[in-house]
Amino acid sequence: MPRYEYRCRSCGDTFELSRPMAESSAPASCPAGHEDTVKLLSAVAVGGAAGSPSAPSGGGGGGGCCGGGCCG
Repeated sequence: MPRYEYRCRSCGDTFELSRPMAESSAPASCPAGHEDTVKLLSAVAVGGAAGSPSAPSGGGGGGGCCGGGCCG
């Protein structure tokens, strides 16, 4: 089940919830009981596991950074 990160606007705490994708946009209360929360964007790598021989590495001519187009 995916984990989503939230921040409470009332107290400033961040917290995570495991919930189905169908409920990802549902309101979430912070552990202190405040209702004014916002879902945070997470930078999650999509693809192979880090260190895996089949995982692409950036800058190698192919793969990585959007097919290598934005790598220097």
